[in-house]
Amino acid sequence: QVLTVQRTLLQAWSIIRDTYVDPTFNKQDWTSQLKDTILKLSTLDSSETAYEQVRDMLATLGDPYTRIVTPKEYENFRISNDGAVDGVGLLIATEQESGKLVVLATIEGGPAERAGVRPGDELVQIDDVALVGMNGEDAAIKLRGKAGTIVGVKLRRTLKLKRETISMSPVYTAVLPHTNSSGQKTSTGYIRLAQFSQNAAADMQKAIFKLEESNVDSYILDLRNNPGGLVRAGLDVAEMWLDGNETLVNTVDRRGVTLPINVARGHALTHDPLVVLVNEGSASASEILAGALHDNGRAILVGHKTFGKGKIQSVSQLWDGSALFVTVAKYLSPSLHQIDQVGIAPDVECSPLKSPDDVSEAAGPEKFLERDACVLVAEHLIE
Repeated sequence: QVLTVQRTLLQAWSIIRDTYVDPTFNKQDWTSQLKDTILKLSTLDSSETAYEQVRDMLATLGDPYTRIVTPKEYENFRISNDGAVDGVGLLIATEQESGKLVVLATIEGGPAERAGVRPGDELVQIDDVALVGMNGEDAAIKLRGKAGTIVGVKLRRTLKLKRETISMSPVYTAVLPHTNSSGQKTSTGYIRLAQFSQNAAADMQKAIFKLEESNVDSYILDLRNNPGGLVRAGLDVAEMWLDGNETLVNTVDRRGVTLPINVARGHALTHDPLVVLVNEGSASASEILAGALHDNGRAILVGHKTFGKGKIQSVSQLWDGSALFVTVAKYLSPSLHQIDQVGIAPDVECSPLKSPDDVSEAAGPEKFLERDACVLVAEHLIE
């Protein structure tokens, strides 16, 4: 087992040597790090402790995003980015003020929808695990499992749901009616983008076409708590809102060379007014998209300062099924603003989500959104 990890170590070390963004490797001799780690591995007798030594070597780079993950962890990552998951078809969110986990939406035709789960329902327990203090991602992991197995979900009532393989779209849409200050009735197309998976761009295009057919007057693009994902997907989505040859993002490689990435096709799918919602959970590709739309004058940003992850990574599957995430470049906004460890400040700050407690169980997701203070701010800005 240790010999297996040694082979993985050599593969990972070589990838970092050739591609890592900092050619000084945090001002250290990278070859010496390899030799020291191999010596430490020779005294170990389990793969678990051997992997810990590899992680310790990577930690010397001082970059928490350059890391090795186990085969099981990589499988979960691929589920997230491939857009299909074995679960019950629930999109959940944490209500900011109370910390409650509530249902944002159900996947059409999925087990949860068929069982009568509704937007606004509060999740209390999964199997025998109480959800007090648990974040949405950890709860989502507990809902996943092999298709055909049963999971107990306690809302205001207790359900037994059979897991299925569900095609997960990262895009959710709604049409929000609104009466402006002049008394005129308008409608806003709301689009929530949960992550930048492989099907994010295609699903975003379908969402915009669908909302255009509904004759909406404006758009809200919700990137709150979107941790990122595939950078290419973020760039593809940005192009759907921009014309011409605008700069989407600037990359800085390991040589310190700054290169712009510009719009390739230059034909926006809509020119209606746009507000983008962001918060401290908006990271990486979310920040690329928000920066592209903001710096090119296409959108107003509303919410809270973003996470501040201005790094571009490559993912390499290693021979034993594990994977290496390596920071290969940094990025700046189109206006050359630093994002890494800084984040993007919104044009307008807003309060957290209001409590959904007084929204009836029969209410649709639109009613839940009408209680969202940031959505209300956005609607006011685009009157």
